[in-house]
Amino acid sequence: MNTEKQRTLLLVDDEENIISSLKRLLRRDGYNILTATSGQTALQLLEQHEIGVIMSDMRMPEMSGVEFLSKVKERFPGIVRIMLSGYSDLASITDSINKGEIYKFLTKPWEDDLMRINIREAFEHTELSKENIRLTMELKNINKDLEGRVADKTREVEKNLHIVQIAQGILENLPVGVLCIGDDGVIANANSMAHRLLKNDKRSLLGEHIDEVLRADVAGLVHDINSDHAADNKYLRFDKQAVIVGRCDLGNDNGIKGVLLVITPSLETNS
Repeated sequence: MNTEKQRTLLLVDDEENIISSLKRLLRRDGYNILTATSGQTALQLLEQHEIGVIMSDMRMPEMSGVEFLSKVKERFPGIVRIMLSGYSDLASITDSINKGEIYKFLTKPWEDDLMRINIREAFEHTELSKENIRLTMELKNINKDLEGRVADKTREVEKNLHIVQIAQGILENLPVGVLCIGDDGVIANANSMAHRLLKNDKRSLLGEHIDEVLRADVAGLVHDINSDHAADNKYLRFDKQAVIVGRCDLGNDNGIKGVLLVITPSLETNS
């Protein structure tokens, strides 16, 4: 039998001939077979070996199979437990099954092929249970890692949002009007001073096209892409308020394109 790790089977029966017969039958399946003639000896073996399946006789002196398998369940719950008996003590068997103390009940005498199938299925059951536990732990670790990453990302987003809020607060309190205009001519940002100077206190400039909300001479600063940007400052008058409108291009390696207009109120306020 080719397995990465040999399966270990513990046979517990006070009758030596029963143990010998089972060993002869099951040895061909490649199991590492340990034996004990009492429950107490079997418990000692469990402390010393990694065992996958136990098959115990029901009626044994000093410690019955029911009592033994109950102790196994308490101390080694991952081991699959099988009861083997030639007696029809259905009450004890049913009680043990209901309490989860045994995985399966087999009778003496047994049919060889059926016995081999039952032992193989018992090992497959315990290995599947261990694999489920391993996958569950692995999933928990993955979820824990994901939760940590989400928490880190959330902190990063909150930090960036705080920075944006601070920047927006500074922009709102600047003593100059600021307009950020995309390369499509749509106003992406405008502070309160820009709204006041342009007499748009009641209508938001955000999302509007410059040709619809700005004076032609101001919009012309944005459209005139061939102008000498160093000389793009214009002295204008908005009603009684003289202003200086300055332009600079927005552009960087991140692909952001557009124009920034800065409207600075002048000290000159002649009517």
